[in-house]
Amino acid sequence: MSNILIIDDEKAIRKTLGEILSYEGYKIEDAENGDEGLKKLKEKSYDVVLCDIKMPKVDGLEFLEKAKEINPDVPIIMISGHGTIETAVEAVKKGAFDYVAKPPDLNRLLITIRNAMDKQTLVTETKVLKRKVSKVQEMIGESPALKKIKDTIDKVAPTDARVLITGENGSGKELVARWMHEKSNRANGPIIEVNCAAIPGELIESELFGHEKGSFTSAIKQRIGKFEQANGGTLFLDEIGDMSLTAQAKVLRALQENKITRVGGEKDITVDVRVIAATNKDLLKEVEEKSFRLDLYHRLSVIIIHVPSLNERREDIPLLADHFLQQVADDYGQAKKGIDKSAVEALQKHNWSGNIREFRNVMERLVILSGKTISEEDVYNFVIPRA
Repeated sequence: MSNILIIDDEKAIRKTLGEILSYEGYKIEDAENGDEGLKKLKEKSYDVVLCDIKMPKVDGLEFLEKAKEINPDVPIIMISGHGTIETAVEAVKKGAFDYVAKPPDLNRLLITIRNAMDKQTLVTETKVLKRKVSKVQEMIGESPALKKIKDTIDKVAPTDARVLITGENGSGKELVARWMHEKSNRANGPIIEVNCAAIPGELIESELFGHEKGSFTSAIKQRIGKFEQANGGTLFLDEIGDMSLTAQAKVLRALQENKITRVGGEKDITVDVRVIAATNKDLLKEVEEKSFRLDLYHRLSVIIIHVPSLNERREDIPLLADHFLQQVADDYGQAKKGIDKSAVEALQKHNWSGNIREFRNVMERLVILSGKTISEEDVYNFVIPRA
């Protein structure tokens, strides 16, 4: 059910509009002045706001300006019995969705409300889609460790040096790889990702180098591999520590000669690819255990970037919390929820075994389950059970 906030200093108008819109299936709340309306807007998200222009204390136009600071996307329909064309134009310039004169024509008002809600839905969907299709997300944080990573990216990205990114699962290794590509001279080319741990050993060669038709039982047509797909761009080999020794030998040849051969093929294919690899394993230990090639390790590790765990950069948690609260609000089409300082401090004390990935999910959980503002009690109820 859609929520509508009615702000008007005349009780009779609030009651009449409320009854009409309730009958139409809307959930109604009201406020008798702009001050009260602003307080409600800070505490809760509304799909549409109907606001009178002439009111004591905070009038409609002043409310409009302050409301847009609280939630820029909420559609606000101004209503007034004393308005002029100039007032209507000024309201629209300040961000009002529309202007309706009193007494309002019921059909026009209902159509305006529906149009406002349609626009709100489109704005929310557009924000979500833009974030999903954007090339790369932000790297949030000001800790020394993160600043060092950003500085390294700025220095290394313009070169074609191969990079090995190490760090725990969920710490943000993929994000570092994408920023490395985004700031490189290959940014206009593709970045192709291969999760080496997710592909069965017998298929990894076909995935990386492609195959010719008939090269094995299920090869019913020719396939272009990831190396060829990444030509002119970047190939990101995630969890490379899980790659088979046979595939490692072929990757080593591709790095040495800039050539690959499809499975079942005889022709060498020249590729121009920058390889960035990532792992959550200690590759030198894997070398000792003879499950990773030392020569491939040296080829991949021209530059090594270690991504710290969230536990190693707890000072970034306040910034990350604020970022994810805004992100969740955009996804749900709601006003951004606040969080108490004590709640942030409790989050900083938690052991984040799942790193940034876990932290983002926790912030979404807190937004859904907590009250008007996320409190320390919410953190202990929904994130860190007390012993």
